Amino acid sequence: MVDVVSPQIRSRMMSGIRGKNTKPEVVVRRALFAAGYRFRLHRRDLPGAPDVVLPSRKIAIFAHGCFWHMHEGCKNSKLPSTRPEFWRNKLAGNVERDRKAIEALLSDGWRVLVVWECATRDPAASTTMPKSLSQWIESAEATGYISGAQPA
Repeated sequence: MVDVVSPQIRSRMMSGIRGKNTKPEVVVRRALFAAGYRFRLHRRDLPGAPDVVLPSRKIAIFAHGCFWHMHEGCKNSKLPSTRPEFWRNKLAGNVERDRKAIEALLSDGWRVLVVWECATRDPAASTTMPKSLSQWIESAEATGYISGAQPA
């Protein structure tokens, strides 16, 4: 299948995708604030530079885009039909980098939560997300996932 836009336009479109302050990240931050938590952003001194950090609790939170981090079983993580080998390698690299960052954080005594983009897209997320985050934060679990994935 051929791309419907020129390589120059596609390049410009892809360069506009942000790595920080994405919509899922902002939803998570608002929910944490609404639940009464205070936090730091993008701690580059930690493995993987977590999107949100609760330093006093040693909690790192990642707001992952379903496509970019290959959310398994999610309809939003479909591999593009153009240049599939390129995308497979690129996205697999993201997943491997995520795995290593989470392992490093856990070995340093941090707890890690991944909030998937699909969970933040739900219209009810603004009301349910603070409770979901609080439940995990107050638990003793070392890792957790908040997902809204419906099978593809």
